[in-house]
Amino acid sequence: MAQPRTASSDFTRAFGDAKKQASGIAGDVSDAASELYDHAADSASEIAGSANRAARQTAGSFERALRNTVETQPYTAVAIALGLGWLLGRMHRPL
Repeated sequence: MAQPRTASSDFTRAFGDAKKQASGIAGDVSDAASELYDHAADSASEIAGSANRAARQTAGSFERALRNTVETQPYTAVAIALGLGWLLGRMHRPL
């Protein structure tokens, strides 16, 4: 004859099943978070690389434009440099 179930054994079994399910869900969430972090890190690395390349290109373009301006208009370049130097010098002096 089968032994009657007790409420305590049913509760223990239900609690054990819930604990296993929660552990499985926690593992799935952990895996998803890890995958999301890896994807975000890769994306950030790609964006940083693109920004670095763009900055180098812009700096190169600025250098070429400045060099061209100095070579084609040397007096204007000297006047601008003197004006900037005077302004920077005035910024550090009290009135």
